[in-house]
Amino acid sequence: MAISAKEQALSKTFTSDFRFTVPPFQRAYQWKREQMAQLIDDIVDACRNGEPYFLGSLILVHNGGSKYDVIDGQQRLVSLTILFAVLLDLENDHGYGDKLHELIMEPGDKLRGIEPEPRLKLRDQDAQFFREHVQSGNLESLFDLREQECETQAQKNIVSNTRYAYDQLGQMNNDERHEFLKFLVNHIMLVIVITDDIAGAYRIFDVMNMRGLPLTASDVFKAKTVAHIPSSLRDAYAQFWDAIMEPFGDDATKIEHFFTDLYLVITGKPVCEQLLNDFSQSVLAPYFQGDRGTEFIDRILRPYASAWNVIDHASRSVFPDSIQHGLAKFHDYPVHDWRPVAMWAIVHSVSNIKDPDVSLLGNGNTAPLVHDIPRLEEILTALDRVTGVFALNSVSTLERRTAMSKAVRDLRNGLAVQRVTGFLVSAHDQRVAMMRLRGELTMNDDMKRVLLIRANEQLTGRPITRPRSLNTVHILPEHISKHSTFASWPADICDFWSERIGNLTLTQAGAKTVEPLEDFQARRARILADPTSRRFPLTAQLEDLAQLTPEALERRQQETVTLIAQAWNLRYDEHHVDLTLVSDETLRRSTSHKARPNSRHVSVREVVNAGLLAVGETLVWERPRKRERWEITVTAQGLRLPDGREVATPTAAARAVTNGTGASGGLNVWKRTSDGESLGAIWKKYREQVR
Repeated sequence: MAISAKEQALSKTFTSDFRFTVPPFQRAYQWKREQMAQLIDDIVDACRNGEPYFLGSLILVHNGGSKYDVIDGQQRLVSLTILFAVLLDLENDHGYGDKLHELIMEPGDKLRGIEPEPRLKLRDQDAQFFREHVQSGNLESLFDLREQECETQAQKNIVSNTRYAYDQLGQMNNDERHEFLKFLVNHIMLVIVITDDIAGAYRIFDVMNMRGLPLTASDVFKAKTVAHIPSSLRDAYAQFWDAIMEPFGDDATKIEHFFTDLYLVITGKPVCEQLLNDFSQSVLAPYFQGDRGTEFIDRILRPYASAWNVIDHASRSVFPDSIQHGLAKFHDYPVHDWRPVAMWAIVHSVSNIKDPDVSLLGNGNTAPLVHDIPRLEEILTALDRVTGVFALNSVSTLERRTAMSKAVRDLRNGLAVQRVTGFLVSAHDQRVAMMRLRGELTMNDDMKRVLLIRANEQLTGRPITRPRSLNTVHILPEHISKHSTFASWPADICDFWSERIGNLTLTQAGAKTVEPLEDFQARRARILADPTSRRFPLTAQLEDLAQLTPEALERRQQETVTLIAQAWNLRYDEHHVDLTLVSDETLRRSTSHKARPNSRHVSVREVVNAGLLAVGETLVWERPRKRERWEITVTAQGLRLPDGREVATPTAAARAVTNGTGASGGLNVWKRTSDGESLGAIWKKYREQVR
């Protein structure tokens, strides 16, 4: 068995030398937004630091020529291809664009006998989807998709991660994106491990992933700290350290997050680029002078570890109910950048927290002296507000952590909560948040659940216990057949409400059990089947709704938006104008001068109103090899099919005319008969026009 290994940049990996194929027996693409966010954040941080970034290894089996099967590394290869595709779609410079296209697609070389094709081919179930929606160089077809039009979970992950990457990279200006691209291509390194034997490849994989019992950050910092403690106290404090960190178990990721957050609190720096080195130099080093390691453990480690554990087990803490709920609700969020501020607030709300006999979880010998509960409540309320606005506005991790570092700094200086810089929400950010809240929600299900929980608790005026399984489902079916009770609804109305907050509700019922039901009474019965679902008043309201109408959805939308706006103090602007009553167009105009590209769904109506498509125009899709040809007509609401039915989107039209088999590339397959321009190109013009 021959084995070779070498380290190289992405610029030498995504070339004619490699044609990557994911074998059928490999797992599907599983990365979700959390992993994509971490990848982007890591690259941004490394770019700022200016040092090459190691992204791990690829284990490949050589299949002759430039063909390689991917045994390990699929998740990174797919995610990197998504980043290339997003950067290409956002690029206006043909020089950069051509190079990006070559990273995604092999252009071919007749002299060398190289055929044009994608550099990465996924499993058969997802290969065509990935090629047509990502590798084609036009993401508009992907943005036109609804979740129910994805056939596999991998396809849903591809859509979600592409949308996220587009929204994040779209916030950069051209110069920032070009710097990001140059670093990505030239300084992100992979180790390419190649063998000609699949069994050998898996042996390599096993060896490279044997972890045994590696040291955690806590182990490293403990060894360094204990070395700077007088010898007579070392054993006692080593045991004390272990007792403090015991609640973290051996969860290396959790431990790393704790010390990263502690680094922000102590240093005020939002980014810890190399935890072991940075924490040692910036946090521990001052305590090593004069062998003051005991002070770090007593004054820093123990209080903040206690605060972290209170956050994780708020209901068992010594704090009153209002604080317990104020802490518990942060766990609704899919992000954790709020933790450093919450930790600081807890530590500085207990006078005797450094007393070793004091336990914030209520099992100590000495009762904690908690002071100024109103200020702690005020801090948590402001923290919840800014965390919610950041999530709505898709603020980057760096911006969020920068705000949190400013918040800790200002709180440490004794500023009133209203004056804390990290908690400030500008008038522009407030309007953007309201615009996103009122529009189509492109966020993940976790964040949709947060919005609905906040709205329901605002309506009841008290905390609501979350059941273990709590799902966000659509009230209006995502797929409407001619047999549905909603078949008479205009296509553009169904499309309009598909991903708006008024069409969503909380339930213990699983989404998969609700999704197939096309009758409102049947869906309502399934949503309300578990009595615990009724504890959420906006869900319970469905019981009194005899029939679902567009007007009913509009009322739910207005009520839900208003409740969330009240919960996060977004309703009134600086001139006391009620932003829940301002028109969408007015909100959009007030934020357009700072608008950035985003992945929101574009409707036929919007393109028609922009003058890029005209009512009555004919669109055609031809498949000569199959001798198939379909024509559809543009209407004011959507697209009219040959049988007279109307659908809302080009993708839905492609599914309809092929009985569900031809949804892929919905935007790109339809051409305007007058000039042959694809809808994908027209939609792209619209997106550029409204930037």
